[in-house]
Amino acid sequence: MGTLSGKTLVVGAGGVSHAAVHKMAMNSDIFTEITLASRTKSKCDAIAKAVKERVGVDIATAELDAYKVADTVKLIKDTGAEVLVNLALPYQDLVLMDACLEAGIHYIDTANYEPEDEAKFEYHWQWAYQDRFKQAGLTAILGSGFDPGVTSVFATWLKKHKLDTIRQIDVLDANGGSNDQEFATNFNPEINLREVLAEVRHWEAGEWKHSPAMTHKVEFDFPAIGPKNMYLMYHEELESLSTHFPEIERARFWMTFGDAYITHAKVLENVGMTRIDPVMHDGKEIIPIQFLKTLLPDPGDLGAETKGKACIGDIATGQAKDGSGEKTYYIYNICDHEECYAEVGSQAVSYTTGVPAMIGAAQVLKGNWSEPGVWNMEQLDPDNFMDMLNEHGLPWQVHELDGPVEF
Repeated sequence: MGTLSGKTLVVGAGGVSHAAVHKMAMNSDIFTEITLASRTKSKCDAIAKAVKERVGVDIATAELDAYKVADTVKLIKDTGAEVLVNLALPYQDLVLMDACLEAGIHYIDTANYEPEDEAKFEYHWQWAYQDRFKQAGLTAILGSGFDPGVTSVFATWLKKHKLDTIRQIDVLDANGGSNDQEFATNFNPEINLREVLAEVRHWEAGEWKHSPAMTHKVEFDFPAIGPKNMYLMYHEELESLSTHFPEIERARFWMTFGDAYITHAKVLENVGMTRIDPVMHDGKEIIPIQFLKTLLPDPGDLGAETKGKACIGDIATGQAKDGSGEKTYYIYNICDHEECYAEVGSQAVSYTTGVPAMIGAAQVLKGNWSEPGVWNMEQLDPDNFMDMLNEHGLPWQVHELDGPVEF
């Protein structure tokens, strides 16, 4: 498969989509025609208007119920899209993969599938599509956000250029940004709270170790941010990294939270507001966490008032390529909320997911990632992706540390 013509269909019109579509429009030599589709067309139109004002590029918009495979297939055929970039909810991953197979186009997302009625996100549902995509001669790229996404590409880049093996890896995600809200999530509140309150798992000595949510806390001094409390969490790249790099003895994921966030989250959980099962209220069936999402600020609306920096990266230890023994590297990006807002009208959390979604789609359109099948980011050649991070707003740096992490 050579270079494609660049017709792209983006599904979903939240904060990540706002950032990704702006960056696609800024690269119109790769993304020649962009269609943005969502259940709420007015959200697509608002993004298209912002893109036109900022970048001067016209974006087509469409109303789409992504759960209806036939509707998605029709839209793909109508637009002539060659790649579908799924920036909708992770509940819709499988139906959108089905639509891509039926319509004969490539697929990219930023988060792995989870069923709506169970807070359980795992790759096995999507990995099961491997043979179908291979036989169709189509490429599906899973998790082309920052974490998962860039964090996996960072690991692969280290394995290609610095380390023969990775013995242990810690993914560290710090958001040093602040806004004027009493309580607000960095991204979709429903997905965020499901993730944060889930049982913690990390990979160690060939098995998953389990612990209760929000119980393992470590202070870490982040570059450009300073000391922050980070908490051990489960995150999907742990599953794919431990699968595709079988030499990994320990893989963990950490995210920073302030004390106020932890207090709010625990209180909301204790009173039942984070439940994902239906309850009866005033004669109607509601799902508490979806009602809570309605009450909380939309993260996409917080860009103008968010200040500070985010720092996301990997600390990996393994055998050095030059034969000098074991080495530890810290590879990371620092992203400024205000700079992101000035460029595309998004805060850094949307930006750090939206830009890699654009870059992953660019790899497919440019023919760099063209092997038929279903792939996680760490399975793909990292070099052009890493170059594009530097060129398109997410510059990275790598430093050798004195030794493995001690936490």
